[in-house]
Amino acid sequence: MGMSAPHASSTPGDALPDIRDLVGIGFGPANLALAIAIREHNDRRASGEALRASFIERQEDFGWHQGMLLEGATMQVSFLKDLVTMRNPGSPFSFLHYLQDRDRLADFINQKSFFPTRLEFHDYFRWCAASFGELVDYATEAVEVRPVGPAGAADTLDVITRPTPAAGPRRATRTRNLVLGTGLRARVPAGIRTGPHIWHNRDLLHRAPRLTARPHRRFVVVGAGQSAAETADHLHRTFPDAEVCAVFTRYGYSPADDSPFANRIFDPAAVDEFFQAPEEVKRQLIGYHANTNYAVVDGDLIEQLYRTVYQEKVAGTERLRILNTTALTAVEELPDGARAVVRSLTTGQTLTLDCDAVVLATGYRPTEPAELLGDLAEECLTDGQGRLRVGRDHRVETTDRVRAGIYVQGAAAEHTHGITASLLSTLAVRSGEICDSLLLRVAERELQAAPATRAAAVADAVPGRRG
Repeated sequence: MGMSAPHASSTPGDALPDIRDLVGIGFGPANLALAIAIREHNDRRASGEALRASFIERQEDFGWHQGMLLEGATMQVSFLKDLVTMRNPGSPFSFLHYLQDRDRLADFINQKSFFPTRLEFHDYFRWCAASFGELVDYATEAVEVRPVGPAGAADTLDVITRPTPAAGPRRATRTRNLVLGTGLRARVPAGIRTGPHIWHNRDLLHRAPRLTARPHRRFVVVGAGQSAAETADHLHRTFPDAEVCAVFTRYGYSPADDSPFANRIFDPAAVDEFFQAPEEVKRQLIGYHANTNYAVVDGDLIEQLYRTVYQEKVAGTERLRILNTTALTAVEELPDGARAVVRSLTTGQTLTLDCDAVVLATGYRPTEPAELLGDLAEECLTDGQGRLRVGRDHRVETTDRVRAGIYVQGAAAEHTHGITASLLSTLAVRSGEICDSLLLRVAERELQAAPATRAAAVADAVPGRRG
């Protein structure tokens, strides 16, 4: 099936709609880095050469994993991998400029650490985002993308939006290019329904403080990655009268490989190498280095949790229970909490745990671009496994019926650009690559328009051709 007939205008009767060079859906760190790259380009050019961009964000304000901004939790990437430094070390939007503005530069240096707290880095993101308020429609969600242009050649797109959470009138924004930066969605195991006492760890700081009545004095945390370990540690420290049961199928928490050579997989040059590699090599590389990011835990936190378990065993009051090689088989809401049923993978023995909450630290999944693109997704080319074909410039390859650019940021491009696609490590460089691609498309459009402009000028100059 081909795409539906293109729309001629975004609003009935609007003969000359306002056209953006770019509309970004989502305004997390990825599209924030892109907004900065575009701002810095525009600041170096005359107003007529500026890229016109706007962004759509369903949250009411900028926020990044706010439910997991745990006290003392540090970033797992260097502060030098901020939104700009790897692309433009002199940018006024660097983390160092942020520290100077906050009058903490000397204090941060005295820590002798490359890793700020997650809370501080979130504040850095918000500090940057504050400079782009006029470009972002917050509390707004994109509900549809419509092709626009002559039949069989959509050179622009209408992004249809509506206010959220309250229902309101829809409006359209026309653009020559679309960037999808919609982030990740919480992964919940099949068959489990979330509720007042069953939730994903992304909501930890929003939900846990509301548990004022805790008759069971117990929490169950499901998962073996960094978020799971942090959640278990946080609940253990925050509720000193409660037992915390960490449930996972592995024998123990696995340490993240953050050694220097392994970390080269996050270098900008590694993206080039990965993109050019044969498919089999790409699969091998992701398999080899999955332990740099997936289902692994910072080594210091593993040792801290082990010390806690041991010290409690010595004291005879074991509140942190590690239920390893154990699977969650059922979970249900109770009037006063939740019930989790777990089964040992080695003995087959089952155990029922009535608790105040079950926290699912079970990871995230990428947001599927097709969910938003609708019929337009049928014009996006895919590989033999049904995955989007994405160019080195992060632009999705499409049929000739779509001339407008569609770019993706995030995990949707991991199969083409590697593990860093959904991480912070290469945001600065990637934003510059997308900005350069947008500029190249502007130049191509102007070159295509030049012959028609010259022809019109010649026709006007010929005697007798004017009325």
